[in-house]
Amino acid sequence: MSDYEISTDPDRLDPARVHHWLSTDAYWALGRSREKQDRAIAGSLNFGAYDGGSGEQVGYARVVTDHATFAWLCDVYIAPSVRGRGLGTALVTAVRERLEPCGLRRILLATHDAHGVYEKVGFQGLKDPEHWMALLLE
Repeated sequence: MSDYEISTDPDRLDPARVHHWLSTDAYWALGRSREKQDRAIAGSLNFGAYDGGSGEQVGYARVVTDHATFAWLCDVYIAPSVRGRGLGTALVTAVRERLEPCGLRRILLATHDAHGVYEKVGFQGLKDPEHWMALLLE
């Protein structure tokens, strides 16, 4: 992954690009407004993946966390032009490594189609899914 750099520097993020990716190409965020995406970025720990040569942003992930007990990994996206090169796995690995010193009890995520990517990093299905509930507001 020496061709790419992963950073949590908020000044490097391209919010317009992230919004475009998610609102037009990510099944979980289709139609998300720019205002909502900007609020999500502002309230999260953000990870950008950048081309090592050009510096162009080619991936994104964000984490909602209290940095003590819990984290939710979401909005993981890799640009179509660089998919299949292991960048998604590298990005999720960087998230895990950044959060490890926090001593979190768990990091959760939801996915319809990328189980293999997350399993490579150690994610697994919920042991007791019947213990979990959701309040769906949309």
